[in-house]
Amino acid sequence: MRILFLTWRDLAHPESGGAEVYTEHVARRWAAAGHEVTLFAASVPSRPHEEVVDGYRVVRRGGRLSVYRAARRWYRECGRGQFDLVIDMVNTVPFTAHRWITDTPVIAFFHQTAEECWRFNAPLPVALVGRYLLEPRWIRSYRDRTVLVVSQSTADSVARFGVTNTVILPEGFEPVDVPKVDKESQPTVAWVGRLVPYKRPQDMVEAARLARLQIPDLQVWIMGGGSMLDELRSSAPEGVEILGRVSEEDKASRLARAHVHVATSAREGWGLVVSEAAALGTSTIAYNTPGLKDSTIAAKGQLCPPEPAALAAFLVASLPGLQAHPRAPIPYGGAHSWDEVAAEMEDAVLSFVGRTDLAIGIPKGALR
Repeated sequence: MRILFLTWRDLAHPESGGAEVYTEHVARRWAAAGHEVTLFAASVPSRPHEEVVDGYRVVRRGGRLSVYRAARRWYRECGRGQFDLVIDMVNTVPFTAHRWITDTPVIAFFHQTAEECWRFNAPLPVALVGRYLLEPRWIRSYRDRTVLVVSQSTADSVARFGVTNTVILPEGFEPVDVPKVDKESQPTVAWVGRLVPYKRPQDMVEAARLARLQIPDLQVWIMGGGSMLDELRSSAPEGVEILGRVSEEDKASRLARAHVHVATSAREGWGLVVSEAAALGTSTIAYNTPGLKDSTIAAKGQLCPPEPAALAAFLVASLPGLQAHPRAPIPYGGAHSWDEVAAEMEDAVLSFVGRTDLAIGIPKGALR
């Protein structure tokens, strides 16, 4: 089957995140199984306009905002009649490909909606227009259509805009070897993510300041790069270490050595780092927000009200028990293998186009 993904970024983009990881894992498994897979995304400096990556074709055109117009132009000139299915990977701004692709079935995939994230990522007038006018209009254009989503939270979110015919697909996770390390001797918290406003790393800093009033030797590791890095480093109190970007090995080691992982995002599609921490034997305390609540419940963690004082109280109450009785690693951290994800998504899209006879099947252990 000839399949086209439309996505605003591919994995080579410096700002790629969990949504791009998801797309990449599915694309390369489908390609390895025999499907012809093309991924259209925005241009990336120093990367070619077209290349083959892990068996699938990547086409890059346009920039952060112009990628949507570039996709229409490229499809009109090069794509028409070349595909059996188009998958619109929605990341805030959709390609709305179902409106301008008429020769091929189109299905959308929502990782998450933006909603309250607008106020973190845009100035006030734009944030209001985006949240209350543009995004509702974009999402409502998918009413009466089947869409794919990655969590119950995302299904609930799009349903509020009238999109109720959803297929919930599992989140995937690539297990890593659990480092042979001991937990830290002092109470330790790990926070991992991009240092951007909607992830709310400043809430972790404030919660640490409050918690240290009762746990003076509390240490906090904040890992990740982003626009808030310098601001956080200049204001971090004693006991809070802003590490910036770290290697995958260092991240895994610190997550395994910490007594608890904390997640503070305003919204996620799932919250893959929660699964990663659980697979390394570290429980999560997360804000009770869309997406994070799905991954945290699956990983047997704790949910707390989304504000620093509540987070501090949860840390004070939970850390003694987590120090005395560390959690055992949870296979896949409550998520699923990428082979399972690719197979379930294949079933879903083939059912959508009414061509289950084209199923190739993704053998377990096909790729590692």
